[in-house]
Amino acid sequence: MAVVIVTILLILSVIATYIFIERWLTIKRAGKIDEHFMNNIRAAVAAGNIEGAKALCRATDSPSARMIEKGLMRIGKPLKDIDAAIENVGNLEVFKLEKNLSTLASISGAAPMIGFLGTVTGMILAFYKMASEQNVTPDVLAGGIYQALITTAFGLVIGIFSFVGYNLLVSSVDKVVFQMEKTTVDFMDLLQEPTN
Repeated sequence: MAVVIVTILLILSVIATYIFIERWLTIKRAGKIDEHFMNNIRAAVAAGNIEGAKALCRATDSPSARMIEKGLMRIGKPLKDIDAAIENVGNLEVFKLEKNLSTLASISGAAPMIGFLGTVTGMILAFYKMASEQNVTPDVLAGGIYQALITTAFGLVIGIFSFVGYNLLVSSVDKVVFQMEKTTVDFMDLLQEPTN
């Protein structure tokens, strides 16, 4: 039983590590935005070069750029429609950023519980040996108690790692969402600027 529980915990640790690294890199990439991006968009729109602004958005791989591109495609429609289109793209981008975070949260809760299951089975084993042996020595109990402690510790380590990782990723997503909102506000302000 201990081998099964440790194997499950090992699989969960690999999944948690993969999700954390993959999401961390994806979110970090999404959070990188060129400082001059909005200035270049502003200059292109002011010059009437909407196609150039769209091309700039397509060349920039970030959620903000995809939102601005959708807004540029809607130029000429009411501002409310442009804002709604940008918001829809933003929601999809946030959904993409949060992919697999719920799995990481589930692992952070499940791993300690699976570890505690190992504790229970280890103690059952120890008490079973106590009941079935004529001469109970510390060696008889040690195997079950060892199993109990190892599975508990392993489950807790994976749970703590997953929990901290999940919170770090959620915090990073929040920062990217803030950037996306700021870029959207800048773009909507740009559309409302009076033309000379």
